[in-house]
Amino acid sequence: MLTSMNLLLAWLVLSCLFIMGCSDKVSRPDIVNIGAIFTVGTINGKVARIAMNAAVEDVNSNPTILGGSKLVLSIHDSNYSGFFGIMGGLQFMETNTVAIIGPQSSGMAHILSQLANELHVPMLSFTALDPSLASLQYPFFIQTAPNDLFQMTAIADMISYFGYRQVVVVYPDDVQNRGSIIALGEKLAERRCRIAYKALLSPEALATSDQIMNELVKVSMMESRVIIVHAYAAIGLEVFRVASRLSMMDRGYVWIATAWLSTVLDSTSVHGETAKSIQGVLTFRPHTPHSEKKDAFLSRWDKLSNGSINLNPYGLYAYDTVWMIANALKVYMDDGGIISFSNESSNLKNGFGGGPLSLGSLSRFDGGKQLLNNILRTNATGLTGQIAFDLDKFVIHPAFDILNVVGRGYKQIGYWSNYSGLSVVPPETLYSKPPNHSSSNQQLRSVLWPGITTSKPRGWVFPRNGMKLRIGIPNRVSYKAFVSKDDNTNEIHGYCTDVFLTAINLLPYAVPYEFILYGDKHENPSYTELINLITSNVFDAVVGDIAIVTNRTRIVDFTQPYIESGLVVVAPVRKLNSSPWAFLRPFTLSMWLVTGAFFLIVGVVVWILEHKINDEFRGPPKNQLITILWFGFSTMFFAHRENTVSALGRMVLIIWLFVVLIITSSYTASLTSILTVQQLAPSIRGIESLITSNVRIGFQTGSFAENYLSDELNIAESRLIPLGSPEEYADALKKGRVAAIVDERPYVDLFLSNYCTFQVVGQEFTKGGWGFAFPRDSPLAMDLSTAILTLSENGELQKIHDKWLNTRACGQPIYVDSEQLHLKSFWGLFLMCGIACFLALLVYFCSILRKFKRYFPPQSEPSSQSKSRSIKIQRFLSFVDEKEEQSRNKWKRKRVDMISERNIEQVPPEVKEVK
Repeated sequence: MLTSMNLLLAWLVLSCLFIMGCSDKVSRPDIVNIGAIFTVGTINGKVARIAMNAAVEDVNSNPTILGGSKLVLSIHDSNYSGFFGIMGGLQFMETNTVAIIGPQSSGMAHILSQLANELHVPMLSFTALDPSLASLQYPFFIQTAPNDLFQMTAIADMISYFGYRQVVVVYPDDVQNRGSIIALGEKLAERRCRIAYKALLSPEALATSDQIMNELVKVSMMESRVIIVHAYAAIGLEVFRVASRLSMMDRGYVWIATAWLSTVLDSTSVHGETAKSIQGVLTFRPHTPHSEKKDAFLSRWDKLSNGSINLNPYGLYAYDTVWMIANALKVYMDDGGIISFSNESSNLKNGFGGGPLSLGSLSRFDGGKQLLNNILRTNATGLTGQIAFDLDKFVIHPAFDILNVVGRGYKQIGYWSNYSGLSVVPPETLYSKPPNHSSSNQQLRSVLWPGITTSKPRGWVFPRNGMKLRIGIPNRVSYKAFVSKDDNTNEIHGYCTDVFLTAINLLPYAVPYEFILYGDKHENPSYTELINLITSNVFDAVVGDIAIVTNRTRIVDFTQPYIESGLVVVAPVRKLNSSPWAFLRPFTLSMWLVTGAFFLIVGVVVWILEHKINDEFRGPPKNQLITILWFGFSTMFFAHRENTVSALGRMVLIIWLFVVLIITSSYTASLTSILTVQQLAPSIRGIESLITSNVRIGFQTGSFAENYLSDELNIAESRLIPLGSPEEYADALKKGRVAAIVDERPYVDLFLSNYCTFQVVGQEFTKGGWGFAFPRDSPLAMDLSTAILTLSENGELQKIHDKWLNTRACGQPIYVDSEQLHLKSFWGLFLMCGIACFLALLVYFCSILRKFKRYFPPQSEPSSQSKSRSIKIQRFLSFVDEKEEQSRNKWKRKRVDMISERNIEQVPPEVKEVK
């Protein structure tokens, strides 16, 4: 029985194993087809073909990967033709291909990705890196190398690091490059940089040396000297050869090439004119960290390639891409997935309208979505480092090496990673630290620039179009010390132009310019309109007394301010009418009352403390009252004749005399100011009183003060009166047409130097300065700012100021904000004196109470309790009023009497009888 059961179980186990083996044999095909679309004649095509074949060989030699299935790679040569590449993709989809590596260019990828979406065939490319291919429109397209979005971010970071603001890009105008340049423009804009010009070339097969020559000639005539080349290897090298013939590889230029140049340098040897033409160029290369796997593959490369071509990073990505597909297929088949295809000819024919194309052989990969998900969930370590994707299908930790071409090779000057930006430390060592994109953390090593120099090029020059810099100058009719035209010599001079000319002479290069006056010669021009002429390209810059205000900084760039400025209020002054009660003005009523009260309080406190021991504080009540009043008020002049003998009285008197000293000094200073210094009419105290009043306010024609008063302070425009000259200022103030004038500080200083009957009210209520205006992102603005700082540091700026704006003494603005002295300014002193008086009285009464108990101990009396309390109070008051010596004498007599009575009581009765 037991033996039969064992045989039955063994038969069941063998049956299950046989069924599982048959099932596995059915689900795992002998051959799994993958395809690749490349132009094998290109550098990346050659390297990729060798690397992919090596990867397929390694996958097939490891039976644990596909479990006996053989991976077959078919490579289609697109032969530089987009049409042939598309046809190759269609052929792969006719042969039950589960995945396609490629295509090599983004143009083909955009078209084939649409077909891959329909047939569910994943497409993986490490060379078609157009950022738009990562959109949701192409779910079956995966970029296995860092997207060009990250390379353009690295370029933008490097441009910002070196302080450049404008660049020129040279690239073939095709799908392969257009999307990447759009991404570059966006990343530059985020850093307040921009593409100044796009030199468009025909696609690779159509671009000629003559076309490249024509475009580079245009570039050489432009302002920017920072040039970025994003092209195919053949076109890119020709761009540099032509640039070298045009002397555009000399000093002053900055050339940046994208990763195509590093691919050329890694895989081929450059020499002769080509090597000379790329000296000093900066280029990028996808970063692949060092590892044992990578070193082992490098050691195999010479054998794999037979020395035909050297390895570059894209060969490593090609190898890893094959393994990525293989590992995803392993997971797919291990999970029971079957390699099967469904015919989609009817749907495709309907979509194409039933044409002559043979679409019946195209079929949909049933497991395409699952295989795609397996690829995106990849998390392994390959030759290029960690292989994984984020939620946006980007490879994680995209990074680039930054190379500087020197000789026939290059030197590495740093790295860029999406994690921490520019660094001289390999990115993989930074992943364990918090990301840090701060400007202070961005670092690169020294660069050898074109022209074999280590000095960083300025990055821009004046265009070679023979035109001078058109500088707008306000044609002022007043305050001509700032800027004006000499009618005799037709020269423009003044404080502002002197600063500009002195600063521009400090620049290490020549600046051709011409001054152009703006204005009708009848009134000062509107400075806002003058600034707007820069944005409309009428002027290349504006030099003059231009205030730097918010609205203007939104449309132009300003240099460093060369003089401080701010709005102030100017009003007429007059002496106050004489008054017999002027001596009361220094203190407010509350201050007078509290001060007088303390004179009395201190007199009373000192009288209490001194009355018992000091004869000068004793006498008839009338005399004592006079003494209190006299002593208190005489301390104001330190003329009290009564001496204090008690320690508490002296302490209170010292503190009080200190308070009196502070009060009398403040009173004297305030009264002196009232009687000798000119004062304003009480109604105008500064900008606050102007806002709350309804008086008319004058302002200078053309100044930003009008907009500030109306827009920022909401003052009605009907109250604002335009004035053009200092003479109009004075006349309007004297005749009462305006109650005050609001103008900028430098004008006011010059005005007051000639009109001493006016003065500044309150404080400046805006802070700013004057600068020179240039178009947005103008490099000249930055260089002039540095020159202005140099003038300020060496004292030259002050000399120019003294030459043109030296004012007389009476013109120095007097900031008047005179107010009476309030109690709040002195309450601390009064509090200190009050506490001293309280503590002195407390100590004094405690001492008196102790003495009273000592001199008059309590005695039992038969009278009522209320009568006893009254007697005690009378005794206490009498004791307090008595002089200290009298109280002491009474206490001594009483003590003698008590001793005598005690002795009599102790005598025996018989002795008393004898006596």
